[in-house]
Amino acid sequence: MATGRIRSDWRTNLRAHSAEILNTPAEIGDVLATDILAGIAAARAEGKLFLLGCPSGRSPKPVYDAMADKAAAGNLDLSNLVLVMMDEYLGGGEDGLGLCPPDAHNSCRRFAEHDIRRRLNAGIETAHQIPKEHVWFPDATDPGAYDARIQAAGGVDLFILASGATDGHVAFNPPGSPADGPSCIVKLAEETRRDNLGTFPDFPSLDAVPHHGLTVGLGTISNLSKAVALVIHGTHKREAASRLTQSDSFDPQWPATIIHRCKQVRILLDTAAAGKI
Repeated sequence: MATGRIRSDWRTNLRAHSAEILNTPAEIGDVLATDILAGIAAARAEGKLFLLGCPSGRSPKPVYDAMADKAAAGNLDLSNLVLVMMDEYLGGGEDGLGLCPPDAHNSCRRFAEHDIRRRLNAGIETAHQIPKEHVWFPDATDPGAYDARIQAAGGVDLFILASGATDGHVAFNPPGSPADGPSCIVKLAEETRRDNLGTFPDFPSLDAVPHHGLTVGLGTISNLSKAVALVIHGTHKREAASRLTQSDSFDPQWPATIIHRCKQVRILLDTAAAGKI
């Protein structure tokens, strides 16, 4: 199958006045899930795959939950959906640069299987389910091959993005990451590691958080996506929301500003994150 396209009316070059502010994370999830599911259906009608760039963690979970609820209610066909996962923790092997165990509490592969694929498949018939081979991850032994795979498939129809609360990281790209960077192995910034203490409360301390990660690059996001949707919610993300909605160009010290290099951009905030925006 070739890939489909997300709706062409999504906003571009968003600033503070045009960010969508909704009451709750659940409302963000409902609005974005409706459009994603419409895109999946449109692609399927044309015999195409729909590639969805998926982060792990708290920010996108309301979107996945809403997609699952809507899919179950309508027995929707998701068999053409491809989950293009954004990152994974390292820490295995003698050099510490092998993948973390897939059943680790912080594993993005575990999240992809349990919190996305199985969650979306739970309420729909077998023929409509997302097959395991439609869950993609970069390869730690050849990260750049991931970009080639995405490009060969026609690009990501929509990347769901989240921003680090204190340093603006996207996936595992730390401050200072190049705008055209490919998928790669990176050393995790200390602020990124601190953010993950909140995302994964089973970490007993900062010392237990991995120091390296496998990630899509900022260039993977900006160059290989047709559209992006940046999701920010919670009072702890208020600084991130302010930085992003007030920016007008890419700032390497706040990687989430890569949205200014993307083709179609949508920002969705809840009232807690929006504050006085």
